[in-house]
Amino acid sequence: MSDHSGSESVTMPARTGESSALRQVVASRFFLGATLAMFLSGLGTSAAAPQIVLFLVKELGASLPLAGFYYLTSLAAPVAGYFVGRYSDRTGNRLGLFRLCALAGFFGWAALALSTAVWMPFVIAIVLLAVSGATASQIFAAVHDELVKHPGSANESVVAIIRMALTAGWIVGPVLGAWVAAAYGLRPLLWMTAICILLQIAPLGTLNPGVSVKAKTANAPDRHASLRAMLPLLSLTGLFVLVYAGEPIKFGFLLIYMQEQLKLSPAVRGAVIGIQPFIELLIMPFSIGLGRRFGNLWLMCFAAALEVCANLCFALWPSAAGMFAGQILMGGVWGIFMVLGIIVAQRLLPSAVATASAIFMSSTAAASALGGVTGGLGVAWLGLPDVFLLPAVFGGIAGIGLVWMARAKTAA
Repeated sequence: MSDHSGSESVTMPARTGESSALRQVVASRFFLGATLAMFLSGLGTSAAAPQIVLFLVKELGASLPLAGFYYLTSLAAPVAGYFVGRYSDRTGNRLGLFRLCALAGFFGWAALALSTAVWMPFVIAIVLLAVSGATASQIFAAVHDELVKHPGSANESVVAIIRMALTAGWIVGPVLGAWVAAAYGLRPLLWMTAICILLQIAPLGTLNPGVSVKAKTANAPDRHASLRAMLPLLSLTGLFVLVYAGEPIKFGFLLIYMQEQLKLSPAVRGAVIGIQPFIELLIMPFSIGLGRRFGNLWLMCFAAALEVCANLCFALWPSAAGMFAGQILMGGVWGIFMVLGIIVAQRLLPSAVATASAIFMSSTAAASALGGVTGGLGVAWLGLPDVFLLPAVFGGIAGIGLVWMARAKTAA
């Protein structure tokens, strides 16, 4: 279809507020398709992610230490994402690359479901799943291009709504994945994930808004200055890695801590885990407005401070109230970072938004590897609950770095 496909809604008269952004998304086939695609991406990936170690151990006979090393394969995602993003910025073919990445994800998860040897998931993750991780960054680059063509006061809220769909998928996915694994087995669960990743393509159909020739020229990265131009983006990404590294530590050990040491009932443990995404979704719609009022980077500094407080609650407040407080604070962290992060990243490298999106969004994979290794070593060294002091330190370092970036931006 022509470049005009999917932009019908952005030609509507500009209106302020979240309702305007929602109307914009619902009225546009492209934005609505991107929203549904991101939900399916989050749903499929999060359904399988908590079950991977179990699959390696139960189905393929891997030892627990070897299965834990699987998460190191996620370090390939930032590399693959960078090269996909660079190619996208040179060609402007965002959705064409999105479809190829989604196909790589489908074949990757299907191959995982068919694996018969313990080495196979490691190779598959590096060769195929690392590439599939670039699907979301291509969607957000395409959304950015479309919004730039039709500037409006609600454009950032459109990005927030699409980002919220990805988060909603991550909320539903683990619950659905646990049920499918219990009812049908781990291999059917991996097939379900493969199908979800493939179905991402359907809501967007044959749409390919792309960018104009003029925009492609403007967006092409300058090979001689690209590294220098990327330094602010790389700094933000590195700081985000430190913030996100606390998540795998929490996922790995918070439930064990609540069950084994605090002796909390299953209902309370479930409520503690479930309250974070609920708070996150409540805060997300307000992040854009707060960012405009206080500055996006300054608001992210505040979010980093919330992470420090959250992990201190986990480490130093040994009760159900402490766990709830920590999770509520973490909901604030991700309600801010998950909306503003991609927006700030694209602004830091406006000449190459696909590269910026890919680098920033693949940082979660690098953070998972860092958090997994740190948590494993930290729990052996410090034990529970003191291991949560490590992500508090990470968050403090990230907060200092974000303050420095915010001050530099203010001075400029």
